Amino acid sequence: MTTYDLSTDSLRALNQALHEEEISAREWRITHPDGAHNIACGVNDALCIDIDGHVGYYCAGMNQKAQITIHGNAGVGVAENMMSGCVRIKGDASQSAGATAHGGLLVIEGNASARCGISMKGVDIVVKGNIGPMSAFMGQAGNLVVCGDAGEALGDSLYEVHIYVKGEVASLGADCVQKEMRQEHVDELAQLLSRAGLDDDPASFKRYGSARELYNFKVDNATAY
Repeated sequence: MTTYDLSTDSLRALNQALHEEEISAREWRITHPDGAHNIACGVNDALCIDIDGHVGYYCAGMNQKAQITIHGNAGVGVAENMMSGCVRIKGDASQSAGATAHGGLLVIEGNASARCGISMKGVDIVVKGNIGPMSAFMGQAGNLVVCGDAGEALGDSLYEVHIYVKGEVASLGADCVQKEMRQEHVDELAQLLSRAGLDDDPASFKRYGSARELYNFKVDNATAY
């Protein structure tokens, strides 16, 4: 295992080392992150990275292939534009977790703030706690699973994201509606919960999705855009 101590080692040197063409070490440990921004961004190799502490903005952004675990809280935009791999946060996540992410799995074991999964494009996001308002805003593809409660305007201007919520929803955004929970959705949710390491009963969740009324402009819906 390769260890970087950010109380003495350079963050720039760490990120450069994670981008070397030939990386011999598969396991990495980052200590004393102390809320630094842009830790482990753009990793494009199948590395296992453990970060011991809280991180700042855009940690694990643009991740590909790597398994990144944050043993603390994460700032704005964690796993932003992630393509593949897995990012797991042992604490809470600030705003815009998983924003614009195209693939992979993001697991938040605590709560997520506003705009979780904003403009998500294929990522699977599983939140053990609650999420804030405007989550999955303009979500295009992927799955958002919430084991707690959801804030206001959930799924506003949604496209084809599947949203599963176990708790209460404060309100639904424009064009987001509750939908039937068929067996195919129970099976999909069971798989997502298993991948996230959770044992919640899929049958206890409700499903939400797009009513598909805002796909094309209609003058009658002008106030909803």
